[in-house]
Amino acid sequence: MTAAPAEPLLAVASASAVELLPRRSRARPAWLLAPLAGLALLGAVWFAAGLILESDSRYGAFTGFAPVPALGAFIDLLRSGEAWRASAPSLARVGQGLLYAFIAGAPLGLLVGSLPLVERALQPPFQLLRMISPLAWMPVAVLSFPSWDGAIVFLIAAAAVWPILFSTAAGVKRVDPVWLTLARNLGAGPLGTLRAVVIPAVLQDILTGLRLALGVAWIVLVPAEYLGVTSGLGYAINDARDTLSYDRLAALVLLIGLIGYALDSLLGRLAACARWIPAT
Repeated sequence: MTAAPAEPLLAVASASAVELLPRRSRARPAWLLAPLAGLALLGAVWFAAGLILESDSRYGAFTGFAPVPALGAFIDLLRSGEAWRASAPSLARVGQGLLYAFIAGAPLGLLVGSLPLVERALQPPFQLLRMISPLAWMPVAVLSFPSWDGAIVFLIAAAAVWPILFSTAAGVKRVDPVWLTLARNLGAGPLGTLRAVVIPAVLQDILTGLRLALGVAWIVLVPAEYLGVTSGLGYAINDARDTLSYDRLAALVLLIGLIGYALDSLLGRLAACARWIPAT
């Protein structure tokens, strides 16, 4: 009996190994290049829009929005430190607003998701309040808070509380009833079940709601900072508009987008990691 040639066996083994690889691993170059292609497309659209502005004399004052002057102004923002001086107050306000929204929204979400009767009672008023634009509360906020910063934080919290509340409630309703029964059978009380089973099970939903809340808060931030403050990204945008510094305005818009993207990516990673936290 003769031995089989080594080359065909190696070829078959290699082909089998390739088939066992995940599709994403085999397509990793395309998977990694796809975001770069999307950014390149956005840059091309921006460049084309800049050429249109330059070619039409009616829009000559807005040529600062083109990529070359905007990117030059963006570098100046970074070199001068103005980017940090404008961003720091805005980040502080968003952080405070999200904190208050989380303190109010997460416990309410746990309550609404756990008790169907409470959900039935609170769903109509919550949906009604959710559909009111946060900026509609601006006159109320100005009258209710002694400082402009307090009013802005309130507007951000009013916008951010609903994604956290509803995402948390939806996560609680998806908890496997078997887990709850098992916890009760092992002697866990309501608080013990909440701590050991419910919160670990819905942590990813809470972080997903916080991620959605961040997006809403970041959008509300700029018009909210049009109030009487003299700091922040919204104030810088308003100042650049009033002084017709459109290259600086475009640079600030780019800065807002980059910071928002970084924060969203961070919360997205945290939400993805939360799925691996087991119930205790």
